[in-house]
Amino acid sequence: MKKISTVGARQTRNFRDQKLTIGLDLGDRTSWYCVLDEAGEVVLEQRLSTTPKAMKEVLGRMPRSRIALETGMHSPWVSRVLSELGHEVIVAHARNVRLIGESRRKDDRFDARTLARLARIDPQLLAPVQHRSAQAQAHLMVVRARAGLVRARTSLINTARGLTKSYGERLRGCNPRNLNAEKARELSPELQAALQPLLAAIESLSERIYEYNQRIEKIATESYPQVARLKQVKGVGTLIALTYLLTLEDAQRFRKSRDAGCYVGLQPGRRNSGQSEPQLHISKEGDPYLRTLLVQGAHHILGPFGADSDLRRWGVKLAERGGKNGKKRAVIATARKLAVLLHRLWVSGEVYEPLRNSRPVLQSAAA
Repeated sequence: MKKISTVGARQTRNFRDQKLTIGLDLGDRTSWYCVLDEAGEVVLEQRLSTTPKAMKEVLGRMPRSRIALETGMHSPWVSRVLSELGHEVIVAHARNVRLIGESRRKDDRFDARTLARLARIDPQLLAPVQHRSAQAQAHLMVVRARAGLVRARTSLINTARGLTKSYGERLRGCNPRNLNAEKARELSPELQAALQPLLAAIESLSERIYEYNQRIEKIATESYPQVARLKQVKGVGTLIALTYLLTLEDAQRFRKSRDAGCYVGLQPGRRNSGQSEPQLHISKEGDPYLRTLLVQGAHHILGPFGADSDLRRWGVKLAERGGKNGKKRAVIATARKLAVLLHRLWVSGEVYEPLRNSRPVLQSAAA
């Protein structure tokens, strides 16, 4: 059987004095890489294992090169390993590279070649993204692990309530933190026997979530003093503030605070052509979990327990304009303004004043 993993005649070429461009298509077990020389000719195509050891052995022997790879599960640690080897690493936004995502000729080898050619011509064609540091990723994993437990608990609670309703009974109480085996005492003996292990599992998940809450508070206190600045906004707790900081990580990556609202995907899409300017849905780009938390914060700000502030008044006024989806649009718009406000508080270090009354929303701490 013919082996197609290399361009054999050029495999042993000396790369020392050449300016190379490499496209790396990452897979779960193995990855393809394509090496282009200064003239854009393919000098090597080969497969390697998607492990730190293989990356260091194979790409560590290459001279300092420009390496392009797509965002994905393995891209954070791979980009860090390649940067430590001295390479210029470009992480392409997978959704924005249409030559790969919408290509009819779809295979790993061809994708690696396409990445290399785009990186050689103009890296901006790849819509490069910036991965967070190893420490930020480790702390963010604690937040994501908690979110996984919350989703599991919600699924189990919905299962328990659905089963009781199908039997003509109900579980009393809507607070998931207090949903435990004690709630089953009001049910019939048959349901108690069926739901007792399920409710015990829900109670155990609530305990684990509480432990994660304590860990998140500790991380925020010890490593991220900026969380206190963001928590000045009523409706923003430690979870939202810490997730915001860890997801963006570098406040200086945005030229304007308004760009933070676009980064989390809360701005309306645009498709203007000629005289046509249709109203589109929000882009939903960026991190979906952070976007969900910001929307939850906006619901609290506009809800019955939200503190009086300029942001709340603006959102309520927007919702009062009416229309079928007036409240929904107001929540999304408030979440977008919240993302902008949090970035402004982060970079300025100023004290937040919820009611400006013709004064600036932000007042210097020295004033």
